[in-house]
Amino acid sequence: MLLDSPAAVRRVAMDLLARREHGRVELTRKLRQRGATLELIDPALDRLTEQGLLCEARYLEAFIGYRARSGSGPLRIREQLLQRGLPRAAIDQALRDSGIDWRAHLHDTWRRKFAGQLPSDPREYGQQARFLSYRGYALEQIGALLRGVFDDD
Repeated sequence: MLLDSPAAVRRVAMDLLARREHGRVELTRKLRQRGATLELIDPALDRLTEQGLLCEARYLEAFIGYRARSGSGPLRIREQLLQRGLPRAAIDQALRDSGIDWRAHLHDTWRRKFAGQLPSDPREYGQQARFLSYRGYALEQIGALLRGVFDDD
């Protein structure tokens, strides 16, 4: 499909938004990949925003919720959103507003992966810490969890 008119750009943008929420930067990138020019994209996205069909806050909420349910921690989610071109302040606010208890989330992720077994030696400690760090949890919380003092904080 050739994206050479405002109607064509709007139609493709709405098709993408119908599948899932998108951020403005991500939607712009996808439309550019399909051959649309910025002169056609910007007004179309402005109009979608005015109509409430394109909403960064809704995108942030959906993205954070989805990633959190799949076991990602706040640091990894923040990094993924930064890579998608969203402003750090908006990301941090959305993470705070998400209502997610990241400590409980960390504990649940650890319990599912390691059956609630604290590491018995330094090698195992490193393995568990690396896994949880890669998932995007804070090193201080990981250390407290793996030392067995997580619930006592």
